[in-house]
Amino acid sequence: MTFPMAALIRLTLLGLYLALVAPLPFLAPAAWRWQLVVVTALGLGLMLALTSERVELDATGLRVGHPSWCRWLLRRGWSLQWQEIQGLTPVATSQGGRVFYVRSNSGSAYLLPQRVERFEGFLHQFAEATGLDTGDVGRISPPWTYQLLAILTALLLLGELAMGWWAGFGQGLT
Repeated sequence: MTFPMAALIRLTLLGLYLALVAPLPFLAPAAWRWQLVVVTALGLGLMLALTSERVELDATGLRVGHPSWCRWLLRRGWSLQWQEIQGLTPVATSQGGRVFYVRSNSGSAYLLPQRVERFEGFLHQFAEATGLDTGDVGRISPPWTYQLLAILTALLLLGELAMGWWAGFGQGLT
């Protein structure tokens, strides 16, 4: 079973990138516009790749990584067989949350994905396959934080579109 990054998180991050970066080519001097359009498009491709991380669970273990179209660029990722997993270690974050590391028999530790779609189903399958208690494991941040960020990002994008339309409309009158 595959668990991609949660849609709310992925779309919010992509929208925030567009809200912050897309206006730059229009604000730049004419000599720089095409270069900024190209760099903005490349950045969007990189953001699409970064937010395409997924978790795959099967009968033998789990794998965290990216799809083949961007794996060559983003070589990070990890995989463990179920029998290699020894436990979970909680670590407090500076923002007051908790992340969890999956400890392996070899002593390695890997960050447990906490931003996946259908998170409860993922945890249930993980607990069933490993025999570990995941009762204390929760999302890295509450859903309302990304919902608020999504609303603010949408407002920012709408404001930029309105300002762009207004500037274009104003120029058309002169």
